[in-house]
Amino acid sequence: MDIFIRTAAIILEVLVLASIIFCILWGVKLILAEFGVGSKYNRAILMALSVVGALLVIFFITHLTAFYPTYPKI
Repeated sequence: MDIFIRTAAIILEVLVLASIIFCILWGVKLILAEFGVGSKYNRAILMALSVVGALLVIFFITHLTAFYPTYPKI
């Protein structure tokens, strides 16, 4: 039961962190569009932000699986 609760907690935290990362990176994309970076670079910007987002999610997954606390048995 301990492993199930820990796994569920890690999955929920990664989903929350991934959604926060998505919102932040989408905001960066909108800011770049506001500064006049044209649609010519839209695909490159989207790919670069996708790579950054994927690396951050992978970092959070590895960090949470390595350092997430276990619950003591009663």
